[in-house]
Amino acid sequence: MEDEETTLALIKYYCFEKYFNHAVDAAAAAQRKFGNDHVCSFFHAYGSLMQDQIQEASVELEALRDSRDVSLCTLMALVYAEKKKTHPDREVIQELDAKVKEDRKSASPKSLYYAGLFLWLLGRNEKAREYTERMIKLSNGSREGTILKAWIDVTSGKDAYAKKAGKYFDEGLKEKADVFALMGKAQYYEYRQNYSGALEMVNQVIVSFPEFVPALIKKMKLLLSLQDWDQTMEAAHRLLQKDKNNLEAVRMLALHSLCRDGDVTESVKQLSNLISNLDFLEPHNPELLYRMSLAFTRVCGRNEKVIEQTFRMVERAFSVASRDSDLATELGYQMVLQGRIKEAMKWYKTAMTLDETSVSALTGIIRCQLIEGHLEDAEQQLEFLTEIQQSIGKSGELLYLRALLAVKKHRPQEEVTNLLNDAVDTHFSTLQGLPLGTEYLEKLNPDFLLEIVKEYLALCPAKPLAQGQTPAPQLQHCATLLDTVVKIVPGLLQGVFLLAKVRFQSGDTDAAQSSLHHCLEQCPSHADAHLLMAQIHLLQGNFTLCSQSLELCLSHNFEIREHPLYHLIKAQSQKKMGELTEAIQTLQMAMALPGVRRAGSASKSKSKKIELSPADCVSVFLELAEALWLNGKQHEAAKVMQDAINEFSGTPEELRVTIANADLALLRGDTELALSMLRNITPEQPYYIQAKEKMADIYLNHRKEKRLYASCYREMVEKMPSPHTYLLLGDAYMNIQEPEKAISVYEQALKKNPKDGALASKIGKALVKTHNYVKAINYYEAALKTEQQNFLRYDLAELLMKMKQYERCERVLHEALAHEPGNELTVLSDDCRYLVLLAKIQNKVEKNEEALLSLQRARDVQAKVLKRVQLEQPDAVPVQKQLAAEICAEIAKHYTSLRGYERAVKFYKEALVYCETDRKVMLELARLCLTLDEVDACQEQCGVILKNDRFNEDATLMMADILFRKQDYEQAVFHFQQLLERKPDNYQTLSRLIDLLRRAGKLEEVPRFLDMAEKDSSRTKFDPGFNYCKGLYLWYTGEPNDALRHFNKARKDNDWGQNAVYNMIEIYLNPDNDTMGGEVFENLDGEIGNSTEKQESEQLAVRTAEKLLKELKPQTPGGHIHLRILENYCSLATKQKANVEKALGVFTEIANNEKDNVPALLALATAYMMLKQTPRARNQLKRVAKMNWSLVDADEFELAGHLHQDIYIHSGKYDMAGDLLKRCLNHNKSCCKAYEYLGYIMEKEQAFRDAALNYELAWKYGNRTNPTIGYKLAFNYLKAKRHVDAIDVCHKVLSAHPNYPRMRKDILDKARTSLRL
Repeated sequence: MEDEETTLALIKYYCFEKYFNHAVDAAAAAQRKFGNDHVCSFFHAYGSLMQDQIQEASVELEALRDSRDVSLCTLMALVYAEKKKTHPDREVIQELDAKVKEDRKSASPKSLYYAGLFLWLLGRNEKAREYTERMIKLSNGSREGTILKAWIDVTSGKDAYAKKAGKYFDEGLKEKADVFALMGKAQYYEYRQNYSGALEMVNQVIVSFPEFVPALIKKMKLLLSLQDWDQTMEAAHRLLQKDKNNLEAVRMLALHSLCRDGDVTESVKQLSNLISNLDFLEPHNPELLYRMSLAFTRVCGRNEKVIEQTFRMVERAFSVASRDSDLATELGYQMVLQGRIKEAMKWYKTAMTLDETSVSALTGIIRCQLIEGHLEDAEQQLEFLTEIQQSIGKSGELLYLRALLAVKKHRPQEEVTNLLNDAVDTHFSTLQGLPLGTEYLEKLNPDFLLEIVKEYLALCPAKPLAQGQTPAPQLQHCATLLDTVVKIVPGLLQGVFLLAKVRFQSGDTDAAQSSLHHCLEQCPSHADAHLLMAQIHLLQGNFTLCSQSLELCLSHNFEIREHPLYHLIKAQSQKKMGELTEAIQTLQMAMALPGVRRAGSASKSKSKKIELSPADCVSVFLELAEALWLNGKQHEAAKVMQDAINEFSGTPEELRVTIANADLALLRGDTELALSMLRNITPEQPYYIQAKEKMADIYLNHRKEKRLYASCYREMVEKMPSPHTYLLLGDAYMNIQEPEKAISVYEQALKKNPKDGALASKIGKALVKTHNYVKAINYYEAALKTEQQNFLRYDLAELLMKMKQYERCERVLHEALAHEPGNELTVLSDDCRYLVLLAKIQNKVEKNEEALLSLQRARDVQAKVLKRVQLEQPDAVPVQKQLAAEICAEIAKHYTSLRGYERAVKFYKEALVYCETDRKVMLELARLCLTLDEVDACQEQCGVILKNDRFNEDATLMMADILFRKQDYEQAVFHFQQLLERKPDNYQTLSRLIDLLRRAGKLEEVPRFLDMAEKDSSRTKFDPGFNYCKGLYLWYTGEPNDALRHFNKARKDNDWGQNAVYNMIEIYLNPDNDTMGGEVFENLDGEIGNSTEKQESEQLAVRTAEKLLKELKPQTPGGHIHLRILENYCSLATKQKANVEKALGVFTEIANNEKDNVPALLALATAYMMLKQTPRARNQLKRVAKMNWSLVDADEFELAGHLHQDIYIHSGKYDMAGDLLKRCLNHNKSCCKAYEYLGYIMEKEQAFRDAALNYELAWKYGNRTNPTIGYKLAFNYLKAKRHVDAIDVCHKVLSAHPNYPRMRKDILDKARTSLRL
């Protein structure tokens, strides 16, 4: 039963989609499978009837007249069959109609159902609803009837009915999953533009009824509605696996090749395949042939091979249905696309013969008349059509033809522009609510839009705008139209090329070049693209590249020598390079070519006629005149100018000649003559605005009269008040630094065009320029309330951020982001910008976690943008990739500050996927690898950087650091030496070198670099950077007091101050570099350790450290944590139990919040040791020991190691302490404390010689200043019988510390005694 229902649903679906032969085949298969079912027999007959097989269908229907369930629909079908005949029999029709009326009264619900179904399939929805509702009433709410009623409503085209359809489908689906109902529910969702919901329904059908092919077709179309071409193609291939000749799938492949890839060869192959399949599967379906061809004709950019195929399709359809005027009209249209106007006219006239009321055929005739120059005939027909437009509705094409007539009759520019604007608005109104699909492509008709763009471009100045100039409104309209075309049909190279041309004329040469690169990648022989590329290079002053583009153009297309534009660009390039004689020769060649002079423009070359715009024709004359003038041939130049005046007299281009004449007068220095020429151009004439702009330029740059400069623009506004002229006046005021007046004018312009966002933005920026920030904010907020200027939110947020109104700024950005999820590229791009700015704000107010979330959201959104941009705006890909890289790098920075180094590495690597050559990201990644002790990875990154930038300071520093770690000290120091020899006062490098030499155990090499810096300048000693470096060296060599003095000199500096203060605090808290909390050396100092003087000195040091803490102003989250830790170290340094316990609480909180924060864990362990809670301290230190060593926390790792070793030594676990000490010395070969601990271990093990060796190193790296180490060294020398060495060390210690306890008695006296013996 279910199988039968699915088969019936399949037949109904084929009938609904007008696949009549498919329906016949499905019905025949069902008859074989389920026996001679009357319903299947009826559909078999219906399918034959709709293919104009009237005789066969009538015979089949007659056999079904007495079948109870289908009798009523059979009678209706017989009436329809009779009416379809060439000579219908009125009596038969009347008799059948009477029988229908009679049978209807006693019809069963089933009979009414099929009658309603038949009427719905014929498109008679009102009648179908009447029958279906009666059927539902008789059958007490039949499920089948409810589903059919829902289908009738959803396809009625009336919103009131369609909205209720969803409820009826749900009722029909209550009992079970019905395939016809599920497909209907998908249709309902599609009608409501809920394509995801529709897709969900279709997926249910595919899962429940895997053999139901229409569901796969529907899925493919829905995926295209969601603008996901990749998945659409996947669905098409899956469909072809199931049904290898599927018409919709083959059509989709052909469309994809044409629209997305611009691959004409593949598209033609698929189209040929489609025609073969149509011949085989639907041989008697002219409407389907016609329908399938439409989209291709309109998106192929008039490609001859594609039109050849579509013409075949429509011609074949016309051979079957030769009385269909629509088919004849389409054949006429295709002839126009091929430039075969006379044949087109024949077809349009055939269409008019078939249907005298055909508006589309009459429109086609008018188009042909306009092309052939029969303007009077065209005007009469247009007047007639315009009059009846109220009854037939506005037509974009009709308005376009009126604009074309206006151009040919030299009507004012404004009239032409208004007609073109109306044509565009009317054309796009037909697309409202249509999803992306074949119907959308037909109605979008990119070919028609490109024709409109060409007309707009003809109204624009051919010269590109100077920077800061506002593009003409026509150029802005062009850009909007072409953005749409290129987004939907990126494979249409003519659209991409025209977009490049518009961008070039708008002054955006980078975007123009990007579009042209895309164009030339697809088609290297695109002559116009090469010529435009040459023009761009010429504008940028790249004359060599300009010549290369022209040569490339010539190599791909030799006929280009017949194109005057080629010669024009070549001559302009030659003129710019000073090759005036060659330029004159080239221009004279151009003058001789057909199409330049009006007399020769009608001549045709052997190949196709070359079209040259009037603007380019004038340019050839004007360039030749200027070149002759500059070459000293003034007489010949004047003659060429006179020729130009004669040639273009009475045309709109005449005024360009006048403006050029004014330019020549300027070259002679005659500004008054130039101005008088320009004054003669009146507002009614084209080029009036350009003339006025030229006058303004003369006043400003030649006469330095700002007042008259502005008056030119004021006059423009008076004579031609439009948003554009107001904008020019506003810009003029901004140019002469009068922003207040500019604001007033911009506001007037905005009243005329309240939807112009660029204008609103200019007002805001002008207010900011006048420092009227509050008014600017109020203005932006008022503009946003109109809900037309949403993109101004970004400007407002930026302004609020500058004014440090962070809370308000955050609120504005949250409002901007509070909308329904959109999939539009502009929406996604805006959201990404908002999120990046929001993250900046959240950073500033220390909402670090929220900032990270905002950046991650921005990354996700930018991934969608990139996916869309590759299809819709391929030329914008590099910019969007750069933005994606910046977002990833920003996320990585966040993780770095939170010590999530592994994640940071992941995001830096992701940034490099988007932008492989981003040096900043490469450096950060290298720095991070070094921090993580991943030396090889760091070296690899630095190598790549230094390959492209030999003297990159950061990379050189890191490379030196790596070489130090690999113990290649000479090579490492050589790297530093290179940098410091080039710039001895490079204190960043010097400070880094000091740290590395310390870690390499080579501190004795530091003084020569300090001397080098000192000799470089007499002021070096006063430089904060130098003092910082000197302080660092002194601190590392055990001279804390001198170090403090030098750090103090750097303390107030912006660059060095903060680090200097940090170091000073650490010295004050631990001047002798003791192990805070350690127990091993706690009482070795005897009385000194507990002297009152020392205790007072320590307390004073703590108070000084506390004062210094107030000078710290950390900028990062990590910096704030470090500050809190230092504040609480001051509490530890007091050694008072209450203070230590309080500090312990803070350290615990930080360690809980900041996972694996080494400074926090070290502080926690120190506090536990001071409170004699050794096991707890050891647990924290074990955590640190398991972590990867990093350069950022190198000092904390070292101190944690010391405390850990201290615990092990104190408990007699010398082996374990020894392992930790070796690890410590691996990272810092100058570590006194490590050598001191090793000496202590050896001493305890009675290995006095080894103990002496280690104490010797501790003494050496401490610069022989620490008396405690001196004492231990002397003691072990004594034990090792090295009496002379013991005496030397005693003398050194006692000379600096004469009262050092037990030194004389225990060591010096005993050593002397031993020597005497």
